Amino acid sequence: MSARSQNTPATRRTRRVLAAAAGLATVGALVAAMPAGAASGDRHGGHHGKPRTVDVQLLSFNDLHGNLEPPAGSSGNVSEIQPDGTVTSVPAGGVEYLATSLRTARGGNPYSVTAAAGDLVGASPLLSGLFHDEPTVEALNKLNLDVAGVGNHEFDEGAVELARLQNGGCHPVEGCFEEGKEFEGADFPYLAANVTKEKTGKPILKPYTVWRKNGVKIGFIGVTLEGTPDIVSANGIKGLKFHDEVDTINRYARELDRKGVKSIVALIHEGGSPASTAYNYDCDSPGPGDGISGPIAEIAKGITPKVDALVTGHTHQAYVCTIPDPSGKPRMVTSASSFGKLYTDTTLTYDKRTHDIVRTSVTSANHIVRRDQPKAQDMTDLIARWNKLAAPIASRPQGWISADIAGRGSTEPEKPLGNLIADAQLAGLAPADKGGAQLALMNPGGIRSDLVFKASGGEGDGVVTYGEAFTVQPFTNMMNVVDLTGAQLLTTLQQQVSGSNEASPKILQVSKGLSYTLDLTKTGAARIVVDSVKLNGAAIDPAKTYRVAMNEFLAGGGDGFAVLKEHTNKLVGASDLDVFNAYLAANSSATAPIAPPATDRITVIR
Repeated sequence: MSARSQNTPATRRTRRVLAAAAGLATVGALVAAMPAGAASGDRHGGHHGKPRTVDVQLLSFNDLHGNLEPPAGSSGNVSEIQPDGTVTSVPAGGVEYLATSLRTARGGNPYSVTAAAGDLVGASPLLSGLFHDEPTVEALNKLNLDVAGVGNHEFDEGAVELARLQNGGCHPVEGCFEEGKEFEGADFPYLAANVTKEKTGKPILKPYTVWRKNGVKIGFIGVTLEGTPDIVSANGIKGLKFHDEVDTINRYARELDRKGVKSIVALIHEGGSPASTAYNYDCDSPGPGDGISGPIAEIAKGITPKVDALVTGHTHQAYVCTIPDPSGKPRMVTSASSFGKLYTDTTLTYDKRTHDIVRTSVTSANHIVRRDQPKAQDMTDLIARWNKLAAPIASRPQGWISADIAGRGSTEPEKPLGNLIADAQLAGLAPADKGGAQLALMNPGGIRSDLVFKASGGEGDGVVTYGEAFTVQPFTNMMNVVDLTGAQLLTTLQQQVSGSNEASPKILQVSKGLSYTLDLTKTGAARIVVDSVKLNGAAIDPAKTYRVAMNEFLAGGGDGFAVLKEHTNKLVGASDLDVFNAYLAANSSATAPIAPPATDRITVIR
């Protein structure tokens, strides 16, 4: 089992320091400088025949997003490269299986620590989200998680709610969800080294923690992406400041070093994109880190060599890569996809004389959380207990579909479920008394799952339940209808693929009637073919005013769409989830279900 040397009730209380107000996998081997005086393979080179080094097992995962049950549809599959080069899809995930995987992996490893790199909660399915993610924190405690960095979604409900998840206590508005039980909070420390209070400049969480066992010391520094304010609603980050990831990690690495902690792991909620979506793709081919791009590639190159490994997340990708540190020596950088579908097993060889990691000996691999293994009974019981509480709401039918409608599971710029959501928003907000919308825009990151035809419970195939609709749109963003000029609308489309979104485009899902061409052979704003943008067959007039429906996150300039903050004449409507459910009810029946919408609104040139 994992070492939890500080996990007594007393020490749990002392380390909850968040301010109250606020097996087929690619194995990567590092080739880096060894600690002074260490010799490769010198496991029996200590004094009096005692081994000089011990292997510390680091198990890690990221971006669970409250997925206690196996993710539905294509969102719950992992791509795996076979020995003959073909790629197969493997069903994965669910905490019943994740618990079994981690517990099995720990067997025979006296030094084992489990860490996570953010977004463990937030944007969660109804089973967790309905209860403000208390079920997920309870599950993470049972998983023996030792430490976690925060991600952007840990701030969805603000710093005060994050403090409650750490420290415990019943919800300030909804109270205790189970009679006679008070939420205990997280046994593990949440770390947020680069998040401070604007008024005091002090971190809202511990910046780092030190894991100890039998004289072995490993420091963990946790940061979220500096751009969190751009992707979280304004209320969620009010009064907080987010700092540069590299500068922050380097600062606290120096502090740990001064305290004699020479072995350091950074938990970074920012990631990259490997050239293949297969979890066992070799992203060190032809050379170290050559097969990965995105923000983490640059961040890794700036983090001090004092840090021995980076556990990352945010992009929901799977990779085990070695990216050169500032001295040019490769260093392990990992990510375990999302939703509990993978976990990473990294071996850190610890030199007891230098107290540092022998980086030439570090190896790592991602492993699938397979669903053909036994379920962990304690997790099965946990899910059943919370499902019983959620059932009266979760099982209510909302509408009918004739087949799977891909959303999160689609890798194309235009997603069938995105079109359905945008159409629902347009339909709900087009009436004059509802805002008079002429078109609707939906951010792709707000689509958290697929709609799956197969029944999830006893509702019957094709029935969309409230719980399933909630899983697709869990944020309950209020809908806005605003005035935008044609010029602002064109700029909005260009901001999908330029500025902060150029490296990783965020293609808005658009309602029926809006069409344009996306030319991916070009760069930046030029990817939008301006004269192709039309609404109901007519070219967009830059001088004309249009009524546009969108959620409040987008209207506030979220996801890098700064021009949307320039809107005028705002009308606030119902929540996105209510609008979606109303559309399902009005436009489907058991005999006339909704079919997956065609994806013919955005013409893509590659």
